[in-house]
Amino acid sequence: MRLLTSVIASPIHCLLYIPSRWSRSRQITRVQPFRSLERRSSSMAEKHFKYVILGGGVAAGYAAREFAKHGLNPGELAIISKEAVAPYERPTLSKAYLFPQGRSCTIIRAEDNEMTKLIISDGHKVLQGSQAFMFVLEVEEKDCFRNGTQKRVRIELILSTEIVKADLASKTLTSAAGAIFTYDILIIATGSTVINLSDFGTPGADANNIFYLREIDDADKLVAAIQAKKNGKAVIVGGGYIGLELSAVMKINNFDVTMVYPEPWCMPRLFTPEIAAFYESYYANKGVKIDKGTLVTSVKLKDGRVLDADIVIVGVGGRPLTKLFKGQAEEEKGGIKTDAFFQTSVGGVYAVGDVATFPLKLYNETRRVEHVDHARKSAEQAVKAIKAIEGGKVTDDYDYLPYFYSRSFDLSWQFYGDNVGETVIFGDNDPASSKPKFGSYWIKEGKLLGAFLEGGSPEENTAIAKLARLQPAVPDLEQLTKEGLTFASKI
Repeated sequence: MRLLTSVIASPIHCLLYIPSRWSRSRQITRVQPFRSLERRSSSMAEKHFKYVILGGGVAAGYAAREFAKHGLNPGELAIISKEAVAPYERPTLSKAYLFPQGRSCTIIRAEDNEMTKLIISDGHKVLQGSQAFMFVLEVEEKDCFRNGTQKRVRIELILSTEIVKADLASKTLTSAAGAIFTYDILIIATGSTVINLSDFGTPGADANNIFYLREIDDADKLVAAIQAKKNGKAVIVGGGYIGLELSAVMKINNFDVTMVYPEPWCMPRLFTPEIAAFYESYYANKGVKIDKGTLVTSVKLKDGRVLDADIVIVGVGGRPLTKLFKGQAEEEKGGIKTDAFFQTSVGGVYAVGDVATFPLKLYNETRRVEHVDHARKSAEQAVKAIKAIEGGKVTDDYDYLPYFYSRSFDLSWQFYGDNVGETVIFGDNDPASSKPKFGSYWIKEGKLLGAFLEGGSPEENTAIAKLARLQPAVPDLEQLTKEGLTFASKI
């Protein structure tokens, strides 16, 4: 069974039970149906909260969890999201969510007799129904138990609600339906939106077989198309994370797959040509056709060729959603500028995840990072800073080590640090190997700054992360190539 989607014009308010940790390996043993829902009309009176999290993705969920760990009173915190579901882990949408077997689903009936649905994605549970949306997880960690009982925290979820105006000076948010929300402290966790072919003026960009992937609703539309066009042909536009992951998942769904991207190799912002060559060959061995160095100018290629496709999926990047705050908060490098605690230039306003341009202490520069790991950690950092200020305390600066990863087919890689300088490659990078395992180091001015590993164990991935953090001296590149992972174990 697949996730049912519905469009609800007025805001939906419900409770959120927060876990102390979200983990793919967690076993959730019990779900409590929600007893009552408060549905308000679009003309509802102004509503005030001490804390408002604007956005419904990973950063929003982790910020809420961090607030819960510090303690909340009923009615203090609200999450406002235009999506119809509570915060969830987005990375699964381009992986297991689209697998042929789908995910295990259980239909349960809440006590108000409304039908709801339980979706399990990478160990996370989300409840959705026609008029009821909840995110319910059992708390198991010791720090979230009080006198041996489960800790429950009331957080107001305001879903299916698009904020169209933000006045940071008056601390007011206005929804498309005219609802007004005020706050003492705002966390901007609006994330990014996909870049659409129509943004480039591409003819035919509105064809009904062209798909994008950012939210659950996008994934559900793609699932329906996959089921309707079984064993069909798919064209994936883009050679980045989404392009590679979706090419793999479409192949797993028995589609004839062609990847198209304008760059000379896949993942050019991170991969070297040598690393990219492995993945391109591996994908080719899996039956994925790759057409690189070409553009999609309409629903055909630049050279005039037309690729026959039942499904076209576009993954050519995203843009941070900062439009609401233009001219109000200082911006830099395409995002909202923050300090090391994710506070913006406006008092009481924080920005986390994709939208934040923050001080990257390790490299003494500012960056904007679009990745789930940073979304999680920046959200936690912002809340820690907020609570520290309230308690008259000081929290440590955000000291982030850039981290990226991906999983596709039987492959799994991790990267830590900065991909600048010279590179060395080591290990078995033969795409025909049954279990390929190789890596690369980036060295600049005699120091190791970045480390990449395909097929590493948890211990080995931890070792290369340590390398990237410590930035050890590397006097001899040839010797480093010979040592490979052994070098990491010595640090």
